[in-house]
Amino acid sequence: MENMQDHTRVPLIDGFGRAVRDLRISVTDRCNFRCRYCMPAEGLAWLPRTDLLTFEEIVRLTAILVDSGVTSLKLTGGEPLVRRDLARLVAMLRSLAPTLDISLTTNGFLLKEHAAELAAAGLTRVTVSCDSLIRHRFEDMTLRDALTEVMEGLEASAAAGLTPVKINSVVIKGVNDDESLSFARLARRTGFEVRFIEYMPLDAQDEWDSSAVIPARTLIGEIHESFPLSPQEHSDGPATVFTFADGSPGRLAIIPSVTEPFCASCDRARITADGRMRACLFSLEETDLITPMRTGADDDELAAHMQRCIAGKWAGHSIGREGFVKPARSMSMIGG
Repeated sequence: MENMQDHTRVPLIDGFGRAVRDLRISVTDRCNFRCRYCMPAEGLAWLPRTDLLTFEEIVRLTAILVDSGVTSLKLTGGEPLVRRDLARLVAMLRSLAPTLDISLTTNGFLLKEHAAELAAAGLTRVTVSCDSLIRHRFEDMTLRDALTEVMEGLEASAAAGLTPVKINSVVIKGVNDDESLSFARLARRTGFEVRFIEYMPLDAQDEWDSSAVIPARTLIGEIHESFPLSPQEHSDGPATVFTFADGSPGRLAIIPSVTEPFCASCDRARITADGRMRACLFSLEETDLITPMRTGADDDELAAHMQRCIAGKWAGHSIGREGFVKPARSMSMIGG
């Protein structure tokens, strides 16, 4: 595996000079929650299991990308923990390079059961999606009475050393925008990092409305009045991170994808559960990798497909501007 650490392949650089360093890998489109900003209550038509990338195929594609300069992997879904034996995949990915940052984005429902084995397999850290700390509201937003299990999953992750434990909270006007202080208190009490994410047009129901977007900086301003904050000098990818000025543990962060897009510095690419590569979350086109891989393409041919995909990456999305077209697939189908 020495060649992977030396990055012997040509780096994946788009037409605007951005190099791919961060890879999002969706392992399944299935999910055990029904979050209102993601999919309808009845769920979606799941992909046939034979259409999903196998663990071996995921590792093969990832190895090519690591050899091209990718240094950070995030496993997503759907809900990745509904994919059986996920810890085995983590161990396989870890074997590619010991320095890889390998994280997991999950709804947290199954974390208590799996946190220790994921850590043992080589997972670096976890990010848990949690949009409310009020039980009845959590149930209304996810259609699952599961807040207790999610909190237990967060605690199990911290105990297993999957730190820093991060919480992603999608904020929707009139739904959960009154909980910013509650999340700040949670961060101060636990040492977790709470990240406020702006509501994006990626739901399967086409119900997104720009008037429901709460600017992330508005939330930070509200919190600052009660708990003074200090911005960190260095951001964490797309997130702007804040610490508590009084030295309390925990951090807050904002990901203002709608009001302050970070497209100019984006270093991400995505592989969907059914083996399509996407240069942007909001791409309207995908590059099929699974078909050439299953019909005999060698690694150089697959790398060439990847190069073409990234070469066509847009300057940025156009949410809120005339001409914006929503991707045909929702977030759960693309991978968070």
